Amino acid sequence: MTLVANARSGGTDASGAVAAALRARGAGVAVLDGGGAAGAAEDDPERLVVAGGDGSIGPAAAVAARAGVPLAVVATGTANDFARALGLPREVGAACALAADPGASTRAIELAWAGERPFVNAASCGLSVLAARRAAPLKPRLGPLAYAAGALRAGLTGRAVAATVRCDGRVVHDGPAWQVVVGATGAFGAGSGLEEADPGDGLLDVVAVGAGSRAALVRRAWGLRRGRVARQPGVAHARGARIEVAVAPGTRWNVDGEVCALGPAAFRAQAGAVEVVVG
Repeated sequence: MTLVANARSGGTDASGAVAAALRARGAGVAVLDGGGAAGAAEDDPERLVVAGGDGSIGPAAAVAARAGVPLAVVATGTANDFARALGLPREVGAACALAADPGASTRAIELAWAGERPFVNAASCGLSVLAARRAAPLKPRLGPLAYAAGALRAGLTGRAVAATVRCDGRVVHDGPAWQVVVGATGAFGAGSGLEEADPGDGLLDVVAVGAGSRAALVRRAWGLRRGRVARQPGVAHARGARIEVAVAPGTRWNVDGEVCALGPAAFRAQAGAVEVVVG
């Protein structure tokens, strides 16, 4: 198997320990830094293993999909939302044992694309971007709680974004929004998510949280934490194969925890593209 490891995830380099744990279970392992994920299939592995945070999984999943090999995930980040969404082990030893198990079962899931950028959980604009920026310096001290602290600060100071959201060509929201979320697993923010999102259905879910009073954001935050924000009044929800979000040029997006620019903000689902080792 080929191990793609992101030494920056979770504040420590766990690649050596992960590789050693896999080899101790009889696996032959070649190790690549996360930046070399594109070349991970060159050794013709039977399985691709990614060790890192949520932002590392999408690119590795794209490589696994192209190579036609299963993807195993060893979650070593801060939030580890993908592992939570799929019920994967979040303890490194247990995750390595699963990754090295040749008889482990797999589950086919969609691979989501934000333009040419692959992702597996969610892409969002609005308050989530500010929350990610506020959370970043707090991660070493607070761990996953940094996301809650970042969200609180974003809610107090952030501004709504003007967005027109189309799902398979149909306008589902047009106006200011506190947040627009496009979800595959739908998980983000170390415990928040979209309950309606199903990574196995080959479709993407989009939620636009219409702007309103800042005090009402408490209810929105609770809905996101419970996964039920799509059911709240003033929130638009749709499901489809292609999502387009028209926002002002330069608007930043949070894609699986990585803040970046997208232009244009067009999203699609590649149904059943990745076989994930689930045990």
